[in-house]
Parts: sequence; structure tokens; C-alpha cells
Amino acid sequence: MKPKVLAIIPARGGSKSVPRKNIKELAGKPLIAWTIEEANKSKYIDRVIVSSEDKEILQIAQKFGPYVPFVRPANLAEDNTAGIEPVLHALEHFADYDYVVVLQPTSPLRLVEDIDGCIEYFLQEKAKFCVSVCEVEQSPYWMYTLDNCAKMQPLLKQQSLITRRQDLPKVYTLNGAIYLANINLLKQTRNFITDETIAYVMPIERSFDIDTEEDFKICEYLYTETLM
Repeated sequence: MKPKVLAIIPARGGSKSVPRKNIKELAGKPLIAWTIEEANKSKYIDRVIVSSEDKEILQIAQKFGPYVPFVRPANLAEDNTAGIEPVLHALEHFADYDYVVVLQPTSPLRLVEDIDGCIEYFLQEKAKFCVSVCEVEQSPYWMYTLDNCAKMQPLLKQQSLITRRQDLPKVYTLNGAIYLANINLLKQTRNFITDETIAYVMPIERSFDIDTEEDFKICEYLYTETLM
């Protein structure tokens, strides 16, 4: 039988870096709309929901088609609330799903091909957890810490310094775009990052995570460039 997949888009109202970030306009529509529209295109996702404590966010989100089953409790939308808590709260309302995919609205350049590609890879590998990553542009092999006298110490210990970029080992970072898990196991671990988590590699150009006003400008520029 085809497994049932629930997509959760968490979008709290508070944001210190950019006020009302999740509904701030990006290239003509609210930031959250970019994620909702791509999730709605998925051939694997059975239901898309938005979780928020903010009624304005929920009202705007509903215009783009997701299911809004509840208003998230305010205590699950505080600055110090762990990101997994709203996910586990949402899962309490949906008992008949096999897998959950969490799509943060701060990744507006993520496409449905990334979402479905991740789900396909997850199912193909019979994985328990999967997260999206991208290759880092600045290698940690060329990074240093400084002591009190400003003397440099390599962040990563090496027998000899790698001097050519093409010789650097490939290194990846979480890009925040896609988190996927077996629901029963996620309830046990309360974390997407485990010893059994596999990585789905996304292109750097679709891995932008919005956190500042400058990020909005960069993403708007990148979106405009793709249309030209």
C-alpha cells in the first residue's frame, strides 16, 4: 500500500530578525506561500497543514490551499521552544499517517522536485530519517580559531594544510529545507538528526534560508534572475 505522508509547515508569528517574516512579501506573495504552493504540487504528500499560533498567518496561509486544523498553543511558539515541539503537537491530531515531512517557510527557493526527490530517496533507501543538505561554499578545512593573542589554530586538525580547493573533502551542512521521518520513530527520538539519519543533497542555489532583510533581497534577486 502507498504510505501516507503528512506535510507540516510550521510558521510562528514572532521573529526578532524580520518582523512578521513568514508573511512578509517576497516577489509578489507572502513568504509562506512559496512553500505551500510547492508542497501542494507533490505527488507523494497526502495532506499539507500549517501550524501557527498567529491567526493572521493562518488566514493568509489558507488562501493558498493548506489545511489549518488548529491554532497552535502560544507556549509552543516562544523564542526558546524547540523546533520539534510544534511538529509533535501537530502529529497528535493525525494518527493515520506513516511519514511526516516538515517544510520550513524560510526556504522559498525549494521546489517540488526537491521535496519529491527527497521522499523518493527516503523510500528507496528504506530510511527512518532524512534531512536536506547542501555542499558548503566555505570549507571548514580552511577555517581557524583565534586565541587571546590572535594566533590562529585550525578548526579541523590536519596532518598537512590542503592548499588547493579541488583537493578539499566535500563537506555538507543542513539547509533547513526538508526534514522527513517515520512518525512512530520520530515520536521516540524527538529529533530528525539521529545515527540513522540519511542526507538528501540539494543544489546550493535552492538552499537559501531566509533570516534577515538582506536575505529577502537576495532571494528576490535570485528568483528574478531565474525568470530572465
